Amino acid sequence: MELSSFDFLKQQDLPAGALYMVATPIGNLGDITLRALHVLNSVDGIACEDTRHSAPLLQHFGIHKKCVALHEHNEIAGAQTIIQHLAQNERWAYISDAGTPGVSDPGARLVNAVQKAGFRIIPIPGASAVSSAISASGSVMLPSEGRFQFLGFWPNKAKERGVLIQDIRSNAKTSIFFESPHQIRETLTLLSKELEPERQILVGRELTKKFEQLVTLNAVDIPLWLEEAESLKGEFVILIAGRQSNMDEAPEHSTLLMWATALSPYLGSKEIAAVLAQALGLSKKEAYQIALDAKGQDEGQ
Repeated sequence: MELSSFDFLKQQDLPAGALYMVATPIGNLGDITLRALHVLNSVDGIACEDTRHSAPLLQHFGIHKKCVALHEHNEIAGAQTIIQHLAQNERWAYISDAGTPGVSDPGARLVNAVQKAGFRIIPIPGASAVSSAISASGSVMLPSEGRFQFLGFWPNKAKERGVLIQDIRSNAKTSIFFESPHQIRETLTLLSKELEPERQILVGRELTKKFEQLVTLNAVDIPLWLEEAESLKGEFVILIAGRQSNMDEAPEHSTLLMWATALSPYLGSKEIAAVLAQALGLSKKEAYQIALDAKGQDEGQ
C-alpha cells in the first residue's frame, strides 16, 4: 500500500494544548491503529503507565519522544506536569501498559485533572480486552441483549467477592471482569460452586496472543475443565451470562410496590390486590399485603 493511501490521517486536526488518550495493543503488535501511530509520532511527549514496559512498543514502531512515567502512585502529581506542558500549547499522549487507558488502568485521575484545568481530551480508540471478549462471546451475551457491567479486577477480599457474586447471581446483565493467572483457579472454582449449574461463562486467556484461548462453559463444567486445562498462564477476562428471567417467577417486592403505588390514588386496597393477583398470579394474601404497603407508603408521605 502506497504512503499516499494514508494521507487521510493528515487531514484530521491535531489540536495543540490537548491530551490524547491512545489505546495500544493488548498483546499482538499488529493491533496498533494507523491513527495511534500518527498521533504518537505527532505529539510533543508521551506519558506512560510504565516507561520500561512501553519502550519496546515505541522502539518497534520507530517512535522517539520524550516520555514520562505516570502511574497510579504518582498520577495526581504527574497530571500537574502534563497540565504545565499543555499550558505551553503542547500536545501530549497517554498510554497504559496495554489496551485502552482508564479501563482498570491509571488514566481517570489524569483525565479529570486535565479537564478541570480546561484542556481538551481526545480519545484514540483501539484494542480492549473487554470489547474483544464480548465480540466472541455469542451465547454468553445473548440473555442480556448486549447489556453488560464491567467489574474491573476480581477482588482479593472474601467479603467483596461475596457481594459481587450475589450481584452477579441476580443481575440480568452480563458481568465481565479481569483475573490474574495466580488466582484464576480459585476464582473459577468459587464461581462453579456459587452459580446455577447451567449459568454460562466465557473464559478468555491471552487474547490476541499466540496461545489465545476462548472457552464457553456451564458453571457445572468448570471443575472438569480446570482439571484438564493444559495451561492457566497469562491474563484472563471472564464473562458471566446474565440471569435469565423466569416467566413463572413473581416480580421483586420493589417492583410490585411500584405498581401498587401507581394504582393507589385510583383504587382501594382490595381492588389493587385483585388486580395484582389476577395479572401477576400472586396469592390473595400476598397481593393484599402489597396493597396495604402501598397505601401505608402514601399516608406516610
